[in-house]
Amino acid sequence: MLAGCSKENGAAEKVPELLEVSVNIPEVIQVNQEAVIQAAVTQGEEQVEDANEVKFEVKKAGQDTSEEMIGEHQGKGVYSITTTFQEAGTYSVTAHVTARGMHNMPTKEFKVE
Repeated sequence: MLAGCSKENGAAEKVPELLEVSVNIPEVIQVNQEAVIQAAVTQGEEQVEDANEVKFEVKKAGQDTSEEMIGEHQGKGVYSITTTFQEAGTYSVTAHVTARGMHNMPTKEFKVE
């Protein structure tokens, strides 16, 4: 005799909440001064402490090349890099975050003075 699988009481599987990434950049970044760029990673109300990878891709507007840096876990779901910009201009940073089987890559633009 064969028996089939069924979900108990017809309950649907719970879909995991999406991975949210908020990129934080200082309001003013000066040429040749250190700047800290952060990514705050959450899933629902939970701070993600176990990201597989957090990489920051920094690119100056109008250039074809970019620089990638690995984010360091600071605690409370925050990952960061510290970098120095040699030239004034408009830049973008993309935080590539992989955690819990999901990937999110928000981009934020900023100016270096």
